[in-house]
Amino acid sequence: MHEVSSLYSIGHGQKTQEEFLSELRSFDIHFLVDVRTSPYSKWVPQFNHGIIDGWLQQEGIRYIYMGDYIGGRPSNDICYDEEGYFDYHKMAEEPSFKTGLHRLVDANSKNCRVAIMCSESDPSECHRSKLIGRELYFGYHISMNHIVAVNKVISQEEIMKTLTKGLWEPGGNLFGECEPPYFRSRKSYKNITEPTEETFNPYD
Repeated sequence: MHEVSSLYSIGHGQKTQEEFLSELRSFDIHFLVDVRTSPYSKWVPQFNHGIIDGWLQQEGIRYIYMGDYIGGRPSNDICYDEEGYFDYHKMAEEPSFKTGLHRLVDANSKNCRVAIMCSESDPSECHRSKLIGRELYFGYHISMNHIVAVNKVISQEEIMKTLTKGLWEPGGNLFGECEPPYFRSRKSYKNITEPTEETFNPYD
């Protein structure tokens, strides 16, 4: 049985500051946790670290950076598979990731209204669902809500069903088994040594 969650996720994409705030307000978010490995963008500078925290504070929303704990780009080479994809199962075993995840679990236990933020608008294409949401779901029975518009969310269950093309079901298979689905990054970074913003999206 999965508990009602106070944890949400959101992607800033190309949204304006007001569009982004409207989505947060519609779910009464009090804390915004930035899970971007590199919290900067030349395309939407209003979401840069050092800028976003200022206008969020004016709206009564506390900004917290945790990309160094639960960001989408692994610093440990062991977290890449042989094809150069990020292996989210291996990333979930990293001590720093576990520390960050426990902070989210603690926030949920206190009913804090938290949204984790990355750059990708589509939660099914981001480590918000494929790594963080998955680990919360199977490790702590917490189902994250993924904000996609004002007053509209997609559940973690729905995303996992979509990603597995319906092969995974919340109730398990015919024998009652419910194995966690395996996810990795949407593309390989095998030949990228020093990625730039134009060639590398660290938020899969």
